[in-house]
Amino acid sequence: MLNSLVNKYNVAGPRYTSYPTVPYWNQETFSLKNWKSSLIKSYNESNLKEGISIYIHLPFCESMCTFCGCNKRITKQHQVENPYINAVLKEWSLYLELFDEKPIIKELHLGGGTPTFFSPDNLTKLITGILMQSKLADNYEFSFEGHPNNTTREHLQALYDVGFRRVSYGVQDYNENVQKAIHRIQPFEKVKQATEIAREIGYTSVSHDIIFGLPFQTLNHVKETILKTKELLPDRLAFYSYAHVPWQKGNGQRGFYDEDLPNPKLKRQQYELGKKLLVEVGYVEVGMDHFALPTDALYQSMVEGDLHRNFMGYTASKTQVMIGLGVSAISDSWYGFSQNEKGIEAYYHLLNENIFPVYRGHILNEEDLVIREHILNLMCRFKTSWHNNSLKFNELPEVLIKLNEMKNDGLLNMTSNSIEVTKKGQPFIRNICMAFDLLLQRKQPNTQLFSMTI
Repeated sequence: MLNSLVNKYNVAGPRYTSYPTVPYWNQETFSLKNWKSSLIKSYNESNLKEGISIYIHLPFCESMCTFCGCNKRITKQHQVENPYINAVLKEWSLYLELFDEKPIIKELHLGGGTPTFFSPDNLTKLITGILMQSKLADNYEFSFEGHPNNTTREHLQALYDVGFRRVSYGVQDYNENVQKAIHRIQPFEKVKQATEIAREIGYTSVSHDIIFGLPFQTLNHVKETILKTKELLPDRLAFYSYAHVPWQKGNGQRGFYDEDLPNPKLKRQQYELGKKLLVEVGYVEVGMDHFALPTDALYQSMVEGDLHRNFMGYTASKTQVMIGLGVSAISDSWYGFSQNEKGIEAYYHLLNENIFPVYRGHILNEEDLVIREHILNLMCRFKTSWHNNSLKFNELPEVLIKLNEMKNDGLLNMTSNSIEVTKKGQPFIRNICMAFDLLLQRKQPNTQLFSMTI
């Protein structure tokens, strides 16, 4: 039965870190002026009440990992660090000019690229520069993505000293053949060392990223990786499917062939095995592709109904405003999205002219806001409803017809004004969200823009 469902629902689809998804952003209604207006409105509504989130994209890596679809610049020249940090702080100063009161920072995340490409001193310079003209929320959370091979005690201590308490390490898989294929040689001992040092310093949440569906990866490889992970018992885990999108420009997914990848049936078996092993240890599945120990804030937020999803992935709390700094970073005002220039040179050029380095975005209309609410409910709570007339929309009857087939397949339960995803349906949550995605229904992409859902 599982294999037939995999065959049926294994289609290309979004991961829904936003709605509308980026390919459906409407450039005709977007302008820098409209974006600033949406941000100021949202900021005034929410800053004092809940604070804001900041995502900083640090794009530099010393070598190319061939599984990675992120925006990055490969270099071993570390003189690029200071100019980039100065540019990010310049961008932050442009945002500060829009606000009448100091930002209250609730969340801050460093992503990449490889944030630990930067020296501890330069990371300290970056964060203190951000904080100089800001306040901290009482329950703020700072986190960063660390490469176990180059995250030193000095990195961890320096970031701890400026407020970081959570670190996420990219593990992927411990098998040497898989690591060679994805150009990420990373011994277990390195991960163990980086994890233990973080805990010694005082980090309260250590996360590991594990990927299934990688080239040459077998069921036994997944099993061995999970068993090694159990030895370290990270507080939370991202256990997710490799997104194979080699047609997207510049992502570097060229070091292997399509036939080297596990087929959809094997990928689903890898997920089911990994999930079973994780649950046996005491992890609880949180949202899509995430697991946490009951002591971790991510689990607590799920229990309390505060789990949120945005361009940083799942977060333990929601802020209405998220400002993205750095090349390709995406900002979210709730009423609109904007994305920065992807090229470092173009990013620098606009900042030198005192211009926000934005090159595209989307202003949400009333329908977008309603559908966004439903998709967030499904991704974070596996249920949604339309008790409130404000969450009804014209195409709802057509959406329910699509969902009825999924109901018959046992993926969800449905009432006259709600749906709830079953345990059986949780692995197919992206497909369920796609039924609500009106823009996707109205205009299928001409090319395959998204990874496969299974």
